[in-house]
Amino acid sequence: MRSGDDAMDDAGSPVPNRASPAPTRVWDLPTRLFHWTLTALIVFSFTTAKIGGLWMDWHMRSGYAVLTLVLFRLLWGFAGSHYARFATFVRGPRKVLAYLTGRLDDTAGHNPLGALSVLALLAALLLQAGSGLFANDEIFTEGPLAKLVSGSTSSLLTSIHHRGEFVLYALVGLHLAAVVFYAVFKRQNLVSAMVRGDRVVDAQPARDDLALRVRALVLFGLCAGLTWYLVTL
Repeated sequence: MRSGDDAMDDAGSPVPNRASPAPTRVWDLPTRLFHWTLTALIVFSFTTAKIGGLWMDWHMRSGYAVLTLVLFRLLWGFAGSHYARFATFVRGPRKVLAYLTGRLDDTAGHNPLGALSVLALLAALLLQAGSGLFANDEIFTEGPLAKLVSGSTSSLLTSIHHRGEFVLYALVGLHLAAVVFYAVFKRQNLVSAMVRGDRVVDAQPARDDLALRVRALVLFGLCAGLTWYLVTL
């Protein structure tokens, strides 16, 4: 006698129970550390900019750290684990359209639409941190590279830096909206996945061993060294 829980196919024959997908490592440790450190630095940068005064020194230091992290993430997009690489998740317009029209399912890592968000955020942060190096409020604070350009160029980059704040507001807002959408409508906790590194998906796990983490540390050191060189010119 069969259990009432056994599934049946169209012919009335029993179908073996299929086990649910197990938690799979998707985000390696360097990617997760990048994500949460960058999140904290963005909040800190916004806060110190609004307070102003002596806090602008910390705002600038935070900007240097953001620049280091963004440079690292760009390198990690080529040298990281499978789901961290741009080649894995960046897709062309057809794939984005297919995803928007429901003809392409979610993947273990970033979906094609999320990939655009990642690229936009990295580009905006790179422009924001880079322009901040040349910014000058003509009163109290001057970027470390402002002395290398003309006053008009510094003023232009300062304006770009100020306006870039609103671009970041929009991009961060879209990012948060996507997290809420996945939690409410797709019942997927992306925050937890980015903390633990695992998602319940039927996919090949990403590499996340000691050698990979050492590679990340070396690349981060190179990026930190480049940032230090720029701010001490």
